[in-house]
Amino acid sequence: MTDLSQPNRYGYVAMVLHWLVAALLLFVGALGLSFESIPRATRMFYINLHTTIGLVMFGLILMRMLWRFANPVPAPDASWSRLVVISSNLAHKALYGLMLVVPIIGVIAYVWHGRVFDFGLFKLDFAVASTKSIYDPAEDIHGALAYGLLGLVGLHILGALWHQFVARDGIFRRILPL
Repeated sequence: MTDLSQPNRYGYVAMVLHWLVAALLLFVGALGLSFESIPRATRMFYINLHTTIGLVMFGLILMRMLWRFANPVPAPDASWSRLVVISSNLAHKALYGLMLVVPIIGVIAYVWHGRVFDFGLFKLDFAVASTKSIYDPAEDIHGALAYGLLGLVGLHILGALWHQFVARDGIFRRILPL
């Protein structure tokens, strides 16, 4: 087992939150992209699943941000160029920003669509009438920003792979709990 107390590594909590949010984001994103191919009879179940898991993911993102404020990011490796450090910081800020904004706009679209949150054990109904002038643009914005988020996640993955296999600077060890 690798020593997680090394100063150039994230702590175990940060690692778990990173990989949990990553897995949920990819699942929720794939589910959202598949709505049009899901039969209408079962689509609402999957929309609710997308929303419910998205809310769980949103809570984990908030936890992750609180953890990150209390536990700063490990210092960049001395071998990294200024461009790598700046682009990494900008990409992470954009990721966090989108991971906050996309679910909020999704909830706006969901609620103003007149939908009820079904958490299995209980339902949450805000009793908001379906208002197309609100949910329609909110759904469009939610979708466009979600595409941007997924694109940024793709670039994040490509960057990590570049660091691992081209630069060979060991950046993966910073976030892997191994």
